[in-house]
Amino acid sequence: MLWDNIVRITRDLDPWKEFEEMRKTLMELEREMERIFGANDIPVSGGYPPVNVWVNGEGAYVAVEMPGVKPEDVDITVVGKNLKITGKRPEEDGKEGRYHLKERWHGEFTRTIKLPFNVNPDKVEARFSKGLLTINLPRAEEEKPKKIAVEAA
Repeated sequence: MLWDNIVRITRDLDPWKEFEEMRKTLMELEREMERIFGANDIPVSGGYPPVNVWVNGEGAYVAVEMPGVKPEDVDITVVGKNLKITGKRPEEDGKEGRYHLKERWHGEFTRTIKLPFNVNPDKVEARFSKGLLTINLPRAEEEKPKKIAVEAA
């Protein structure tokens, strides 16, 4: 009887019990998200594809990582301050068995980036090489900083 009480008290005071229950809850949530949105959806954190954006007085430069994506499967549109990148990443072929670990997803993606200025869409240049898309986005002329001459009186 005393031993049963000690076991019960020890189990109730176990600090890892809370973590195990949180882990189970997160696993249930993950299964529910897969059921609702599908197993191949874009990761929630960070967004896909990952991008770096540099801005200066002349415009913006965007680098986009898209390994496994073909250039013909990518669309780029620019409207005002918004850059929109859409595309599709194909599923890997020729694999037998079931996944043991799956971190690389496949499917359609959209990424919209709001820039701090309007872009001149007629002068946008994009290049794709070895899974890296680079986009040069020049500022619209009316957005470029203008130097004002000061006249002496």
